[in-house]
Amino acid sequence: MTVAFLFPGQGSQSAGLLHHLPQHKEVSRTIHEASEILGPDIDNIDTAEKLHSTAAVQTVLLIAGVATARALIAEQVHPTAVAGMSIGAFAAAVTCGTLSFADALQLVRLRGELMQTAFASGYGLAAIMDLDEVQVECIVEQIRTAELPAYVSNINAPRQIVVAGSDAAIDAVIAQARQHGSRRAERLAVSVPSHCPLLQPVAARLERALAGLTLRPPVMPYMSNRGGRALYDAEAIRRDLATNVAHPVRWYDSLEVLRELGAKVFIEMVPGHVSTHLVAELFPEARAISISEHGLRYATVVAHQSISKPEVTAN
Repeated sequence: MTVAFLFPGQGSQSAGLLHHLPQHKEVSRTIHEASEILGPDIDNIDTAEKLHSTAAVQTVLLIAGVATARALIAEQVHPTAVAGMSIGAFAAAVTCGTLSFADALQLVRLRGELMQTAFASGYGLAAIMDLDEVQVECIVEQIRTAELPAYVSNINAPRQIVVAGSDAAIDAVIAQARQHGSRRAERLAVSVPSHCPLLQPVAARLERALAGLTLRPPVMPYMSNRGGRALYDAEAIRRDLATNVAHPVRWYDSLEVLRELGAKVFIEMVPGHVSTHLVAELFPEARAISISEHGLRYATVVAHQSISKPEVTAN
């Protein structure tokens, strides 16, 4: 059986996150490495006050994701593919060997600062349940104007769609979605309009920053955010990392392709649990494990048992 590592996106963070990571030497090493690169302020970057900053949130998520993945690999749980939602893509790129952790830290800090500067307030995301992509797109198109920018930004599942835009536009989308049958439509803990054309200037700046870096071919498939497809080429991953911030994340497609590639065990890195629940719902035959909910030891044992268990095939 094969194992897929999933890295969560923004919105899953909580105060004190880096101080509550699993106890493991690889976790300690990763935090020390981050402090060597970013400075001693890393010790306080996960306070509730600091996490009002988009740059701090994204940096914390990168460190947590890489630290958790390194701990699993040290326990001989080796992924055969990686996928990262939004900012999680950078931790996925580090884990598959394409991007160095040092470069990822600098890029993620730049990404967060650019996003925060471009949209300091008045924008965000909302999740719409019970409606499909076409239905939500129709609502968004009816509401969108120059004064009320709104866009579909994430397709997390066939009937779980995320919308980005201004606060007023998002409020209008939520109201319309509820009128069209959504039983749950709510704001997310994200203060920028991620993954939509509003962030094209940020994507252009990231492209220039990534152009000067040396990337290595991935040692395993990396799932793209933009296309929801497996990438095997460093240049393709470079483009995805730079530009996905201005394009919708096709997360459901990524999960489906991972299943088609043979993934039977999906392990979601700290601090995520949303994708674990999605996988459990979408692919009941698979094992879906959240490190945050189940712990590192449990994930390690289940992964080892699943990998060593022989496949049953029809005669």
